[in-house]
This record gives sequence, structure tokens and C-alpha cells, in this order.
Amino acid sequence: MLTFAAAVFFLIITPGPGVLSTAGVGSAYGARAGTRYVFGLWIGNNAVALAVISGVAAVVLAAPAVRNLLFVLSTGYLLYLAFRIAAAGSKLAFIEARSAPGIVNGIALQAINPKAYAVNTALFSGFSFLPGNLAAETALKLVIFNAIWIPIHFLWLALGIRLHALDLSPKAHRAINIAMSLSMLAVVALAVVAFLR
Repeated sequence: MLTFAAAVFFLIITPGPGVLSTAGVGSAYGARAGTRYVFGLWIGNNAVALAVISGVAAVVLAAPAVRNLLFVLSTGYLLYLAFRIAAAGSKLAFIEARSAPGIVNGIALQAINPKAYAVNTALFSGFSFLPGNLAAETALKLVIFNAIWIPIHFLWLALGIRLHALDLSPKAHRAINIAMSLSMLAVVALAVVAFLR
């Protein structure tokens, strides 16, 4: 069980569309809008988890046309985010948006977020700790997963709010943007490699 909890922590804490966009919403719109957005991400992530657990995701993703469409949408979105972040120059910009994203935006992001599917598949298909009782293990995994997922996303939200309040130099802003952009490109590269296998 501790191994599962550690895996959840390390898989979720790393930058991906969910946490980066959470920090961006916090930076641009503050705690109230950020909390609504995180709630949408949470609903979307649990929907992805249930789709993975029930096998619905495997059935849907088994259709080549659907899988290809989701791949194009998700990698296109990640490339867009990487470009927007890199093009921000010396202005700190996790993700720039014209209006505050809300619950629906969070749900929609998770529906096409390749990291959400990869993480949930890895966690719920591996790390067995109650081999004699799959139902109890799955329920415990959901509880542990959410007990770690929620505070990590609020940590990223607080980070975005805090970074917005700091008076960083243009050089520091540029370095942060480049690092975040490279992180997003690494996620795209991993998604492309996994898709082509």
C-alpha cells in the first residue's frame, strides 16, 4: 500500500497539463476561480479512473479512429500549451486565458489528458496489495489516490498564486517559461513514442 501511495505522489506531482494549468489559473485568477477549476479536474480525473477501472477506456481506445482522434487532440493541446508558455517571453505564464476556466474546463481537460489515462492505468492495473479482494483494493486505491491528488493540486494552485505575487526578474520569468515548455514537450515526446509502439 505504501508503494502505491508513493507511486501516486510521484506520478501526480510531476508537471502535466492538469497541474500546470492549475498553477496558471491560480496565477491569473486567484483562489476562488482556481478552486472551481481544480474541482472540475477532480471530477474529470475520477471519471477517467472509473473508465480505466471498468474497462470502458480500453474498449473505447481499442477503436483506432477514436484512439487516433484523442491522440491528435491531446498532443495538439500539449504542443499548444508548450508554445504558449515558451512564447510568453519574460512574462510568467503557466497558461494564459482570456477568462477564468471553470469546472467544465477542468473536466474537458482531463477527458483528453494523456497523462490522466496513463497514470490511472499504471496505478489501477499494477501495485497490487490485496490480491484476494480486488473490490476492496480498488476502493482503497481510489481513497488513497484522491487523498494525495487533492492536496497536490491545491499545492500547485497555491504555487501559481504565490508566483504571481512575486516580483521576479525578466530573466527568471524566461527561465521558468522555458523549463515548463520543455516539460510539456517531454510529455508530448513520451506520448508520441507510446503511440507509435
